[in-house]
Amino acid sequence: MPRMGEGIVECTVLSILKKVGDKIEADDSVMEVATDKVDTEIPASAGGIITAILVNVNDIIPIGSVVMKISTTAVEIVAETIDKKPETKETQVAVVEIEKQITDFQSITQPTIFSSANRFYSPLVKTIAQKEGISIDELEKIVGTGAEGRVTKHDVLGYLDSRKAPNHSITQSPNHSITQQPNHSITQSLNHSITVPMDRMRKLIAERMIESKRISAHVTSYVECDMTKVVQWRNSVKEKFKIDTGENLTFTPILIQAIVKAIQEFPNINISVEGDTIIQKPDINIGMAVALPSGNLIVPVIHNADRYDLAGLSKKVNDLANRARNNKLIAADLVGGTYTISNIGTFGNLMGTPIIVQPQVAIMAFGMIQKRPVVIENEDGDFIGIRSMMYLSHSYDHRVVDGALGGLFVKRVADFLEEYNVR
Repeated sequence: MPRMGEGIVECTVLSILKKVGDKIEADDSVMEVATDKVDTEIPASAGGIITAILVNVNDIIPIGSVVMKISTTAVEIVAETIDKKPETKETQVAVVEIEKQITDFQSITQPTIFSSANRFYSPLVKTIAQKEGISIDELEKIVGTGAEGRVTKHDVLGYLDSRKAPNHSITQSPNHSITQQPNHSITQSLNHSITVPMDRMRKLIAERMIESKRISAHVTSYVECDMTKVVQWRNSVKEKFKIDTGENLTFTPILIQAIVKAIQEFPNINISVEGDTIIQKPDINIGMAVALPSGNLIVPVIHNADRYDLAGLSKKVNDLANRARNNKLIAADLVGGTYTISNIGTFGNLMGTPIIVQPQVAIMAFGMIQKRPVVIENEDGDFIGIRSMMYLSHSYDHRVVDGALGGLFVKRVADFLEEYNVR
């Protein structure tokens, strides 16, 4: 199992895409795995014939462990031996035995019922279908909830439950809870409340949030920022920006620019903590929280964000957000972050208390930009004007970031935005 990024020490096997006896090329996908950050396919490190698969679906595998054996010479040996029509009886027997093993395995794992299938099914799904007598026509109609619409074990089991209870019968338990059979994992009580088990990603998010609150002494500072200049400039150039760069100009890359500049002035915010050790990070890698269609949250990372201009940041932001929402991120997109932002203003929120992404020490949430009457000071005195205002919420780890650093940092971010250089 290859390395999959900083901090990832194990993964869970979701599906095995090949079988013993398959001839593969280097970089062919051989299995799909899930980490605590992303689901991804694992490529073969070499071409050849698969001689052994050492893991099963749902196994938890340490990074660096052996999961599959590939003979890089078996393909050539078998092909060459067959082509030459070997004269010795021993060689002929060996070739026949190899072919028989491959044929026997294929007959077990890929029965002829699946030869007409229009999509990929994992060996586990095929085994369940064969055991339960699910026809290929039935299988093709099951809606897949896995990566790229693949049918998972849970999809098949859910279908079996619904097939066993076509009339959607409801049973009542002694505690008066009601269970509706087609949704075998959903329980409805008499007061109409419904309990739904967390999916794998939600469980991981819950664990990470609790872990972060346990590890870090969270403190949050707030600053109000006048975004009028940024708003007016963006409105005046966004159409031309789209024509020139092919990218939509959102506020997020502008906010990231301000974060990067503030980190360059306050590098002690760009650190992590391991035990009693503070690790200073030379690279500025900005994570950005993205809400997924499922309601879950993921944080892809813009590595070396200080090396991009506004157009480059816009491209990275839009690309990562789009791939996140379409389940196209890879493990490398989710590791190495040194500071994280969350644009909660997109949900109409004014401010919040974001939870730090470990092992980072700070995170900033940007609230919605809202027009409000405010007091404006100038050389001629004070007056009231309509301005586009935004709240910045900065949560930081009080173990290593004191109020002075945490407060000065968020104030500097606001200053950069208020003094935004539109050139």
